[in-house]
Amino acid sequence: MTAPGPAAPSPYPVLPGPDGPEGQGVPAPPAGPGVAPPFAAPPTEGRSVRMWLGLGAGGLALLLCCGGGTATLVGLAVSGTEALDEQGRSVTGDYYRALVDDRYAEAYDLLCRDLKQRESRPEFERRVTAEPAITAYRVGSLDLNDLTVPVDVTLDGGGRETQQVTLAQSTTTGQFEVCGVS
Repeated sequence: MTAPGPAAPSPYPVLPGPDGPEGQGVPAPPAGPGVAPPFAAPPTEGRSVRMWLGLGAGGLALLLCCGGGTATLVGLAVSGTEALDEQGRSVTGDYYRALVDDRYAEAYDLLCRDLKQRESRPEFERRVTAEPAITAYRVGSLDLNDLTVPVDVTLDGGGRETQQVTLAQSTTTGQFEVCGVS
């Protein structure tokens, strides 16, 4: 038997492997025109423009979301304030309308619990009928700091004065109630 001879040389250059330059390496790809690299290079043309457009679009979206949230909070605060003013003016107007129309029981029902505990319905009616009668009134706006409503009243005989109605919120219904007139 004959001993095996040397292997035929490869037409491609041999890359160095772990065993040295003549070791078992991987052949290099053939050089020459038309040879494609193993992966495509990332595009560089227009890259910074796309990045800035993307950042601008993201910033605009963030601004719209934050601006919309802020506008919503402001809208809720304004509508809440208007609702409280409307409710305070309504209760105060109902109270004075009942006094002008001599419906003292209805006026008494609009009082807060503290005033009702201090004064019974008959005592309230006696006190109100002994005071000068109110012939006309004009309700002002609710002061949210101390929950008072100014009321310009015209008394029987032509006298005029401004009364301050103090309101309190009912713990059972959540509605405003008249809790003092000064």
